[in-house]
Order: sequence, then C-alpha cells, then structure tokens
Amino acid sequence: MKRINTRTLIASMLLGAGLIVSQLPAAYAAPAAPPAADSGVIRLKSTHDVDETVKRLKADIAAKGIRFFSETDQSELGKAVGIPVNRSVLIEFGNPPLGVQFLTATPYSGLDWPVRMLVFADADGGVWIAYTDFAYIGHRHAMKDRDAQLKMASEVAGSIAKAGAN
Repeated sequence: MKRINTRTLIASMLLGAGLIVSQLPAAYAAPAAPPAADSGVIRLKSTHDVDETVKRLKADIAAKGIRFFSETDQSELGKAVGIPVNRSVLIEFGNPPLGVQFLTATPYSGLDWPVRMLVFADADGGVWIAYTDFAYIGHRHAMKDRDAQLKMASEVAGSIAKAGAN
C-alpha cells in the first residue's frame, strides 16, 4: 500500500473543496435566511460594524470577570482557502464554575461550552450577534436540576450581547 504524504493529502483536500465550492450556484454563497424559530438561535442586530461589535463584546466579558477563550475570524479562514465569506467572527468565553455544572449534568453539554457568540455581516451589510439559547441547550442535552444555572447563563449572555450591540 502506498503511503500518502500528509501535506499532499491536506493540499488535495483543500483544492478539492475549492473546486467544489467554485462550482456551486451563487445562491449557496449568499447568507442564509434567519434560523428557524425552533433552532435555539437568538439573534440581536448590532448598531456597529463587526470589529466594533466584537470589541464591545470582549470588553463586557472582561468587565464581568468572565474568561475569554478565543476569537476565530471565519472570513479569514475562507479567504485562506479561496472561498469568500461575509465578515464573520466567532468568540468563545465562559465562567468555568458555571460551565462545569453543565458538564456534570451531561458530558454532551461540552458541545455547547464554552459559550459561543457569532458576529457576522449579512448580505445587506447589517451586523448580527447570534448565540444559542440556554433553555434550548438544556432541552437539547436533557439536563435535569440545572434550571437556575441555565437561567443565569441566559441572563448573562443576553447582557453581553446587548452590550455588544448598543
């Protein structure tokens, strides 16, 4: 059996993905419609551009003493592989003493922690903050006995999103 060089394999995969995407109709490149009502996604329109919104979110996270984990510029990731993506930044943050309580309820909740907020520009230039509703997360992972913690997480996330948007 012939052994494949890892770099060659990765390059082939990226090239293949680029070829596939370049052949998609323009409709696939357009931003999606708002999420379905039952998706658990909360959206808040920002009055600022993407960078200012992210800056405000990070400042409020720091002011609340919440741990900031990461920032991923998804539009830069797309640019790196030749796929245009509207401006989009994902941030991750959380309060470990609170988040660990969800993990002890069910390890699957680790799919949703740390908290993620997406800041993106739509096709019309509008900027949005999106994140998953904590009641939805609780239901998704069939959490029991964590209602107070889910409520607290929901209130804090809502407060952070508002600080970023206004």
